[in-house]
Amino acid sequence: MSSIPADLRYASTHEWARLEADGTVTVGITDHAQEALGDIVFIELPALESTLTAAQPVGVVESVKAASDIHAPINGTVIAVNEGLTEAPEGVNTHPYESWFYRLQPSNPEELQQLLDAAGYEAVC
Repeated sequence: MSSIPADLRYASTHEWARLEADGTVTVGITDHAQEALGDIVFIELPALESTLTAAQPVGVVESVKAASDIHAPINGTVIAVNEGLTEAPEGVNTHPYESWFYRLQPSNPEELQQLLDAAGYEAVC
């Protein structure tokens, strides 16, 4: 098992969430998720300004093996999407914790505390 960054929070559906200094939250998929998927060939991101509900599907990651939903780790509104991933989705395979999918303005920042910490996520894996 590769290292799981301790500064992030995790959903049991294998998304990571990072609280930024400005109060926004950056979201991507974990190293465990990209490894299980294999070579990623396509990513469908949520629309800008869309309202996301925690645990609901908001996009899709497709690999040579399978397609998998991306879920919102917390409630919020999408304020940015990583357009670079649509051009080069394979970056998620090499740098899963730098290859963010989208940023959101959380409806309630306290929801982050309900996500798993690194040890809790490692137990899920």
